[in-house]
Amino acid sequence: MSTNRVTDADLVNRARQGDSAAFGELVDRHRTSVYRAARAALGSHADADDVAQETFVSAYRRLNGFRGDASFKTWLLTIAWNQSINRRRSLVRVWRRIVEPAFAHGASARPAGEEPAVLEVAAAAHESPESRLMSDELRGAIRDTIRALPAKLRDTLLLAQSGDHTYEEIAAMTGAPLGTIKWRVSEARKVIRKRLKERGHDVG
Repeated sequence: MSTNRVTDADLVNRARQGDSAAFGELVDRHRTSVYRAARAALGSHADADDVAQETFVSAYRRLNGFRGDASFKTWLLTIAWNQSINRRRSLVRVWRRIVEPAFAHGASARPAGEEPAVLEVAAAAHESPESRLMSDELRGAIRDTIRALPAKLRDTLLLAQSGDHTYEEIAAMTGAPLGTIKWRVSEARKVIRKRLKERGHDVG
């Protein structure tokens, strides 16, 4: 039976009854959104892919706990975001425990609170078709500026710019009020414009 017009709620009910194809359809429908949420938090394709897989495994195991208070997509994205943040914290701990001691004898250490290279934010996460025409220097400046944002501003901006998540979904995922999400996106954009201008880039 075609699932093209079947709602997520119907597919969830089928999956609860043991219909693996129904859950497979849910995975297909939301795979991209889950991956992009993880990518916004982690910056790494490999880590985001791992988290996406972990998210669907976790969702399947917890399917009976889905009450329908929010949409299935929002519930799923919240799991994905929590998994992503936990992995990011774990990676930062590994960086600090294993890598940072190597800087103890004169090399320049990474600034406190800055994430390791594995968490580097990809420029593709925020680029528009117009931005691909920019000079390498400006693209690098944008990437560096986004990476230097406080984590809450950066995460929210990248989630919003991915095009896969509404502000309401981002609010549910991150546990922040809707008004705060809108402010963070606006503030992040203001900070980026200001810092780019300070570096001599004309960004309007």
